[in-house]
Amino acid sequence: MSNKKSSCPQYLALDVFGDKWTLLIIRDMMLEGKRYFREFLQSKEGIASNILANRLQSLEEEGIVYKKKDPNHKQKIIYLLTQKGIDLFPILMENARWSLKYKKVDPADAEKAQAILDGGNEKIQAVMNQLAEKQLM
Repeated sequence: MSNKKSSCPQYLALDVFGDKWTLLIIRDMMLEGKRYFREFLQSKEGIASNILANRLQSLEEEGIVYKKKDPNHKQKIIYLLTQKGIDLFPILMENARWSLKYKKVDPADAEKAQAILDGGNEKIQAVMNQLAEKQLM
């Protein structure tokens, strides 16, 4: 028997990535190319190190990210997306579409998101293919 309160698709998805920090970490990996713990700490939203550590661990347990030792710095850990994580990209873009319509978005961020959205499903798939090339090692 599952320990989940509901098996509703929305509930199950939000149980994995339903807080702002989790999606922002994934965003940073996808759109900013961040891979290191310290890089995530430097995001403009200012995540606390304990929250970051918790979210990265949760993402790893869920199979959305994996970590490996940096071949150039044996004491550093690199965080990478799995295919399961890359498959979240369309969700991030739909969130961006909503924000562009209803919120005051930073112009530089708006331009980047709009360029992807204007390319339609083909552009979204192209970005996902690029992510797979960079992340799936």
